[in-house]
Amino acid sequence: VKAIQGIVDVPLQIDSTIPEVLEAALRIYAGKPIVNSADAGGRLDLIDLAAQYDAKVIALCAKDGIPKDNDERMAYCQEMLERGWEQPDFVYVIGDAYVDHPSFGHAIISRILESHGYSVGLISQPDWKNPQSINIFGRPRLGFLVSGGNMDSMVNHYSVTKHRRKTDAFTPGGEMGKRPDYATIVYCNLIRQTYKDVPILIGGIEASLRRLGHYDYWSESMKRSILLDSQADILMYGMGEKSIVELADALNSGMEAKDITYVDGTVFKTSQLDESLPTIVLPSFEEVKSNKKKYAESFKIQYGNCDPFTAKRLAEPYGKEFVVQNPPQKPLTTEEMDAVYELPYERTWHPSYAKKGGVPAIEEVKFSLVSNRGCFGACSFCALTFHQGRIIQVRSHESILKEAELMVKDKDFKGYIHDVGGPTANFRHPACEKQLSKGACGGRQCLYPTPCKNMKADHSDYIALLRKLRKLPGVKKVFVRSGIRFDYLL
Repeated sequence: VKAIQGIVDVPLQIDSTIPEVLEAALRIYAGKPIVNSADAGGRLDLIDLAAQYDAKVIALCAKDGIPKDNDERMAYCQEMLERGWEQPDFVYVIGDAYVDHPSFGHAIISRILESHGYSVGLISQPDWKNPQSINIFGRPRLGFLVSGGNMDSMVNHYSVTKHRRKTDAFTPGGEMGKRPDYATIVYCNLIRQTYKDVPILIGGIEASLRRLGHYDYWSESMKRSILLDSQADILMYGMGEKSIVELADALNSGMEAKDITYVDGTVFKTSQLDESLPTIVLPSFEEVKSNKKKYAESFKIQYGNCDPFTAKRLAEPYGKEFVVQNPPQKPLTTEEMDAVYELPYERTWHPSYAKKGGVPAIEEVKFSLVSNRGCFGACSFCALTFHQGRIIQVRSHESILKEAELMVKDKDFKGYIHDVGGPTANFRHPACEKQLSKGACGGRQCLYPTPCKNMKADHSDYIALLRKLRKLPGVKKVFVRSGIRFDYLL
């Protein structure tokens, strides 16, 4: 413990089956450690041990084997809460089943918070018709987190022709109907019925793409910022790893949610604009609602302010109130990306879903590897620029190979890596060198109508990565299933 703490500055998880070993480690630990793990059975006493040394503890909702149903699991959860977990720092309400895999946003956010010493209680697919369904953990110390899921709930429910889909890949057994339409709004209003003054932070793709006034295809109408209709305090857009830590630290320091207006990658509401900061005031919601040209003008301004290095604050008026969007978070470095994907994910769905055959969505990603984020392709049909931005962020070869080695050990692995990529598989570095310091060019595209002369088209790194993966013992073939830009390839 002393040796590792002398090298790294992140919290350590202390793991041993021997209580005396755990106590010895806790006694010499500098700071707030994490005990891995307690349960409602033979390891229940570890909650008391963690409390003795002011440590966090990972609590497994089990006793002697896997609980037979949700009621039994909740009973074990309640037993442990009564024993030592007075209240979690955050309660995270999600529209998907819980899958502890880095392709699922709720897994990344909860693991990131855990790595910074915060406790998170997850409520997956609560019964939105019953206000008690969000009271499992009681009142969180710092706030509620809410996400509609890995997909916008309306896309999840309806086809492009607005016919109801028959299955939900993000629900155990593919069962449809376990989340409401406009899930983020419904969950937040459910929380507000009981907790009037607890901060609510919303994120995920549904919140990210609805952060300002927007056209809603499903109702064929203009809708207000989801921040207003949900009654949330702060919206996180984009990927969120940096934003959530800054917000958690601010709330933990005692700041009120209404005063946290400085975090990049967030949206907040205010009655008074800060004149000391450069801010572009967009057409009001009433204008964009009644005038299609005004909406187009507003969207153009929004699209032009998606770059983390050049974007200005945007303010959208709603009567006497403003919804204010801060500039996006800065891109993750390779080291930061590696750290996100090397957190201790279980890499599968929660064992309570076994009776229903698990969660179908895992099949698409279980043997796939994320190598990059962002896209400078600028396809007119794609909203990725609005969410991940144009600047490419990548993981190191070492990090990807390490994840592949874990994958090979999986009992279901048959030797085939299904994908190595991201939004665009063959983008393994920024379009040009200046993007990492000055951002992407405003008003211009990297590939259209002709490739920019400064663009660096080089596939050597990606090809080298694919070859390294193919040489791993146990790997037969490596496929690329993400999109490939053939104009960039040529």
